Amino acid sequence: MRPAWPREGGPVGTGPKRGARSRIRPDADLLGADLRGADLRGAELRGALLIAADLRDADLSRAELIGADLRDARLDGADLRTAIYLTQPQLNAANGDRRTLLPPTLARPTHWH
Repeated sequence: MRPAWPREGGPVGTGPKRGARSRIRPDADLLGADLRGADLRGAELRGALLIAADLRDADLSRAELIGADLRDARLDGADLRTAIYLTQPQLNAANGDRRTLLPPTLARPTHWH
C-alpha cells in the first residue's frame, strides 16, 4: 500500500502550518489520522478512508469528499460549509458538535453534541 503523502513531504497535517491540501492523494488511507486543525482546503479526499480520523477544527472548505468514509470521524469545529459532494449519510456516520459548520442543504445529525 502506498502512503497518503509523498516521501519527501512527511505525514499529512504535520509541519508548521499543518497544511495538507497539496499532499493528499485520492483514495488515501487515513484511518485514525490526527488531522486536528489541518488546512485541507481544496483537498482531493475522494474515496479516502477517514474512519476514526480526528478532523477537529480542520478547514475542509472546497475539499472533495465524494466516496470518503467518515465513519466515527471527529468533525467537532470543522468547516464543511463548502465541502464538495458531502452527503447526509457521511455526516450521520461521523461525530461532530454545535461548532461544526455545515452546508445549508445538510442537517446536523441528532447524535451530535
